Amino acid sequence: MNQEKRRQIFERLRAENPTPTTELEYSTPFELLIAVVLSAQATDRGVNKATAKLFPVANTPQAILALGEDGLREHIKTIGLFNSKAANIIKLCRQLLEKHDGEVPQDRAALEALPGVGRKTANVVLNTAFGQPTMAVDTHIFRVANRTGLAKGNTVRQVEDRLIRFVPKEFLQDAHHWLILHGRYVCVARKPRCGACVIHDLCEYRKKTE
Repeated sequence: MNQEKRRQIFERLRAENPTPTTELEYSTPFELLIAVVLSAQATDRGVNKATAKLFPVANTPQAILALGEDGLREHIKTIGLFNSKAANIIKLCRQLLEKHDGEVPQDRAALEALPGVGRKTANVVLNTAFGQPTMAVDTHIFRVANRTGLAKGNTVRQVEDRLIRFVPKEFLQDAHHWLILHGRYVCVARKPRCGACVIHDLCEYRKKTE
């Protein structure tokens, strides 16, 4: 795929949704960090239901530590892997207080050093909370990037690196939100909704549906 076609794709995605953002509900960088940690192998809707009850009670590292692991587990037990997530979040909160004065760090190395935080989670926080042009490649972005021809790769990291290289700079800040939403609602896994797709004619996927 050439750069002119990539530019047209993102121009159309931007025209359809000028201000995309995460579907996770949060009001502070810390809330976003916790929501993203909880979202691993879970739906945003499920996470939002849990955090709607958790955050009014505890939305700071100190408050979550005061809940304790058992108390936190009660608030997030509807989410998959809640036991390990509760343990990681308690450790994460302790580390934020001990090493970062309770604030969410704004650099990748510090974020990835936190328990339960991998590269994808760090990318989401850096992009959404702090406005950095990162690319958080999840299963939706991996599928859309390969299917359309935007940035083909055999691994998540290959796709991430190629998207960072190939996406025109003016679109890079919002690109991962557009691609996630496109994969979630249009370019779905089993039967993509090509007939409802705004980039149908630009996409290089050979098995298009009507």
